[in-house]
Amino acid sequence: MIHVPAEPTGELSDAWRHCVGTGRIELALRRDYQDSLRLLQDEIGFRHIRGHGLLSDSMAVHRPYDWQGARHVHHSFTYVDQVVDAYLDLGIRPFVELGFMPEELASGEQTVFWWKGHVTPPRSYEEWADLVRATVAHLVDRYGLDEVRTWPIEVWNEPNLSIFWENADEQEYHRLYEVTAAAVKDVDAGLQVGGPSLSPGADDWLGRFAEFAERRDVPVDFVSKHAYTSGPADHVPFGTHQTLAPAQDLLDQFATPRDLLKGTRLAELPVHITEFNSSYRPDNPVHDTAFHAAYLAPVLAHGGDHVDSFSYWTFSDMFEEAGPPTALFHGGFGLLTHRQVKKPTYHLYAFMARMGTQLLARGDDHLVTRHTDGRVTVLAWAPVDASGQTPGPERHRLKLSVPLEAAGEAFVRRSSVDEEHGNARTAWQRMGSPRSPRPHQLDVLHEAAEPGRRHLRLPVADGRVALDLTLSRHEVTLVEVSAVVEEAPPWTDEGRLLGREPQ
Repeated sequence: MIHVPAEPTGELSDAWRHCVGTGRIELALRRDYQDSLRLLQDEIGFRHIRGHGLLSDSMAVHRPYDWQGARHVHHSFTYVDQVVDAYLDLGIRPFVELGFMPEELASGEQTVFWWKGHVTPPRSYEEWADLVRATVAHLVDRYGLDEVRTWPIEVWNEPNLSIFWENADEQEYHRLYEVTAAAVKDVDAGLQVGGPSLSPGADDWLGRFAEFAERRDVPVDFVSKHAYTSGPADHVPFGTHQTLAPAQDLLDQFATPRDLLKGTRLAELPVHITEFNSSYRPDNPVHDTAFHAAYLAPVLAHGGDHVDSFSYWTFSDMFEEAGPPTALFHGGFGLLTHRQVKKPTYHLYAFMARMGTQLLARGDDHLVTRHTDGRVTVLAWAPVDASGQTPGPERHRLKLSVPLEAAGEAFVRRSSVDEEHGNARTAWQRMGSPRSPRPHQLDVLHEAAEPGRRHLRLPVADGRVALDLTLSRHEVTLVEVSAVVEEAPPWTDEGRLLGREPQ
């Protein structure tokens, strides 16, 4: 029995909800995307959203033209305004990523993704600076300086990878960063700009980025990187399989920037993990599973110890880096499939959103909090075998003694996801894995996606409630404990429901 202390050890970090990822931001113009984001915000409530493609051609910001024998550039923000307006209407702010390169400004022809984002340096840094300055100034003009100062502005995405930045040229990225940061600060010195938005395995860039920033006196307001735990990709048609490191590896990656930047000018800056997940592939079926929710539960519980934010990549399967989705469940990054079918990892986040602010206890398989009104919430998860060598334990037992300021009895509400509950993928497979489910099948899947729920009363003894939880394989469960205030009239007699005389 784990004795949960009555006094909080501190506040539960909400770094997990600071930001969430999205497919290219042009997708925000679509109905399915906005429906998904509305559901997400209603039940979870992220604060920022980050995605690629703000300056790519599909957003039509950079519009060069010839007039009277000279080249001019017009900056158009029609789509930018619609996207940002939609975000703010849904209670979420941009975490601005400046990229990719407009085709007419790119110095080469290299692109990335199905939607062909250009990834070569600008052929004119002056024109690039004008583009950045005009974009940021427009955002300030439209949404107000105080508002835009709350939006972190990140320079590029994973420049250490040649697929995202031509030749992974570090010195050229430093030049891009310096020009971009200066253009942002030209608009207002109080705007937040940062980077270098590194992929896993490029930690050696961090020290050199810090040295460059100090040597050149370049503004850096936050440090960003990404974290994934998957191994090399084993491709099959429209899918990928990969090995996974234990989830602790994600926490170790979160901790890396502060460890490596000690003693540098960047040491005390906020650290944002602007992408994290298990697999870095948008077609890995592990993303759709109950295993995935249990695998990531300790990361959400402990991640705020290491960073200021860690952004799940991504909120929706409305995502097109490898092309449009080929089936409802296809291993997409999303917490939601397209058509708003909730995955088990969605529920992990929804459970976190129902936790209290006062941290009472944490462990390898549990997180206990209290709300200001006295309710106690427990998030518990079954251990997983990330190696895939075993299916993980069939049952996992957790016994907790939790404090509750009440006399008499406690009301206990338990919500669970596992292989059978809150797991639409299981139902989808049983109905034949339809690539495009018909309306009645979608109704079944939405129903199957809801968590299993149980309610009971337990005695309160000496200000404590004993919880004896048995979790099934890959289960994540939320237990909410509150005091019972009995208001049933004294003549209530359940034994007389069928009209019998009292005993």
